[in-house]
Amino acid sequence: MNPPPQEARWKEALATLRAAGLWRELQPLQPQGDDGIRLRDAQGHALLSFASNDYLGLAGHAALRAAAQEEMALSGVGAGAAPLLGGERPVHAALTEALARWLGVEAVLLFGSGYLANLGIFAALVGRSDGIYADRLNHASLVDGARLAGAHLGRYRHGDLDHLETLLQRHSGGRRWIVSDGVFSMDGDIAPLADLARLAERYDATIILDEAHAFGVIGAGGRGSVAHWQLDPARVGVRMGTLGKAFGVYGAFVAGSQPLIDLLRHRARSFVYHTAFPPMLAAAALAALGLVEGEEWRRERLRSHVRHLHGATTPGVWMPSDTPIQPLLVGEAGHSLALSRALREQGLYVPAVRPPTVPVGAARLRITLSAAHAPEDVDRLRLALEQCR
Repeated sequence: MNPPPQEARWKEALATLRAAGLWRELQPLQPQGDDGIRLRDAQGHALLSFASNDYLGLAGHAALRAAAQEEMALSGVGAGAAPLLGGERPVHAALTEALARWLGVEAVLLFGSGYLANLGIFAALVGRSDGIYADRLNHASLVDGARLAGAHLGRYRHGDLDHLETLLQRHSGGRRWIVSDGVFSMDGDIAPLADLARLAERYDATIILDEAHAFGVIGAGGRGSVAHWQLDPARVGVRMGTLGKAFGVYGAFVAGSQPLIDLLRHRARSFVYHTAFPPMLAAAALAALGLVEGEEWRRERLRSHVRHLHGATTPGVWMPSDTPIQPLLVGEAGHSLALSRALREQGLYVPAVRPPTVPVGAARLRITLSAAHAPEDVDRLRLALEQCR
């Protein structure tokens, strides 16, 4: 029996990916201990990870484990229903109230993931006659949300405020939306939020800000870009944050005014029709919030690691970043893979990031630092990079 015609097309597409050095596979890695950065692969090899988004080293923290276990004993593992159909638990409400106080906003709404949150934001708020003006390096979930909204989408050159203003001036029709990451996930640089806020006010636009890689990492108390730029939270209309990065858990939230949150609760399809995320994880996130806000030493350790790493002589070019995301630009996909493999042979897990995640010719190692890393861990990476050079 001959395979269906689409099977041949799929195999051809996969062969093209292999030939271009873009083949990807899942790699099960088992943490060894509580810090989340010491791993063991399926063959039993020990690896030191520089690929985790657990920036503050909280994923294995005893306080999070205890909170999750206590809530699991009370509520079980899963919520069992959508939030509006009985899946909401007191711990979810406690988490949203605590997050709102932390950020100085009126209300917060929880989502299953950052991707779901961003899709829900655009579906609920943006009309087809509106104009979305987005940084070209925004996360894929922002791009997908904007496209699904069906509005006009203008993408300005990364960080280019003059280009953004030109697009805003050309706008005609409905509302204007300025969309940006707070910290860019592949380049690690911080968006010029104060300037974006000024443009938003000048052109009567609303900012949608993805703070996935900013919350917990930058700003006083880890409060993200608004705190970093010392802005009034009311100047940024919509802020999305994840609980699966610096918080070390899972899930996401949108923060803003009470009318915003009320509207999302009614119109965001990715909220209305999703199962509430597990109450045990909400309890863990609530415990994490206290550590995110109160333990400044974790952010100071990250800053120290960044300064130290930049002294390394490398087989690529350090891209400018003061955050835990430290991209080492290599160029071609094949070269980035070879460098990643060379580091893995030395017991270091540093995956290559290749197109389409980054532009063609901009393949890199996306090195991420964690407060769980010790200075000697960073020394080990520095030495390995210098040897690879």
